Amino acid sequence: MNGRCSFLVPGDLNTRTGGYTYDRHIIDGLCARQWQVDVRSLGEGWPMPDASSQGLAHRIVEAIPDGELAVVDALAFGAMPALAEAHAQRLRWVALVHHPLSLETGLAPAVQRALFESERRALATACGVIVTSPSTARALAAFDVPASRIAVVEPGTEPAPLAIGSNAAGLSLLCVATVTPRKGHALLIEALAGLRDRRWTLHCAGSLTMDPACAAALIEAIERHGMADRVVLHGEQDEAGLRALYGNADAFVLPSFHEGYGMALAEALAHGLPVISTNAGAIPDTVPAKAGVLVPPGDGLALRAALQRVMDDADWRAQLSEGARAARQRLPSWAESAGRFATALGMFQGAPRT
Repeated sequence: MNGRCSFLVPGDLNTRTGGYTYDRHIIDGLCARQWQVDVRSLGEGWPMPDASSQGLAHRIVEAIPDGELAVVDALAFGAMPALAEAHAQRLRWVALVHHPLSLETGLAPAVQRALFESERRALATACGVIVTSPSTARALAAFDVPASRIAVVEPGTEPAPLAIGSNAAGLSLLCVATVTPRKGHALLIEALAGLRDRRWTLHCAGSLTMDPACAAALIEAIERHGMADRVVLHGEQDEAGLRALYGNADAFVLPSFHEGYGMALAEALAHGLPVISTNAGAIPDTVPAKAGVLVPPGDGLALRAALQRVMDDADWRAQLSEGARAARQRLPSWAESAGRFATALGMFQGAPRT
């Protein structure tokens, strides 16, 4: 089927995070299916936009033709309830929720409450909500979103060669995540600080500029524990750089406090890597039990124990790798995900307005 929609994104669509990667692939997939997709940026700063971005958002929304499907990444949609309400009878809002705004780690309680109420109001105007995991679908019950208005469209995964490993005496650990509090880098450094008697190197790929204070605290922790020669901060990487890092890794670790899906985890599975992560959010849906070990979020001792076993028990590590290789066969492609997204849009096109 084909159709048309406006697709509104906060900031720069080419930003290298999981959410933006999802948006790019879905837009490309819709266009490949002969959809007319009008992609517009709502400006910078979301979900805390300045007056300039708010003004830009108003102008963009007002220019959308009456009756059109307007897909909005919820990083912005959840922060624009008044605008969504003002156009709810004119447009067919579709919110794309990677994970609720109020579940971001490190928010002050007042900010968390404000974001929750803001997103609850905005979601009430949507004729449909697309989420990236069953876990996020369940989480939206707290926002009073009926299950009948939610479609789950998990991210796709690019085909990838199996990792060949580091072929070194020590273990090469890989963490792929923007350096923000939610991703748990500080906890990972604390856990590894108790394992300095083992031979390992940690490679971290992800932006160091999205949250400068968090990045500075990470660098300070690395230096304080005397691990500057054991932890490599690669910063943001392009596809070729990431492919090389995955290919040379022996295990993947991501101690997130919450994930709406965990695309880096799926990428690790696609490369056949054993995974150490947490049981937060959608991670148990993404990482099968035979492919990784999941510990409680924020539990540094459990994380250290899992890392220690991965380092010390080669047979167990090989078993997890076999589980990851089996799991990679079940990962959806981006073409499949785009097809499901298009089907959801078709369903929401005919849904009654709120």
